[in-house]
Amino acid sequence: MINLKQIELSLQLFDQLKQQYPEIELADIVESGVYLDHIWVRMIMPGNEDRMIEMGELAADLSINISMDYGYHITISSASR
Repeated sequence: MINLKQIELSLQLFDQLKQQYPEIELADIVESGVYLDHIWVRMIMPGNEDRMIEMGELAADLSINISMDYGYHITISSASR
């Protein structure tokens, strides 16, 4: 079950990405179907593959910081409309 702090951190991660990639859209925040202690921030990704790769690298850095600071595993995942 996702707790309030995980939701807060997930939204922070999305907001930080949205500042640099305004074309992304939040789809939902869910528990990973694979790892029970992981949270996925599912979003509509940029249409440009280069921007998607750049955003993935930034998201990885931000996710590592969240993991080190709070112990939560929060990553991004692609969603479709």
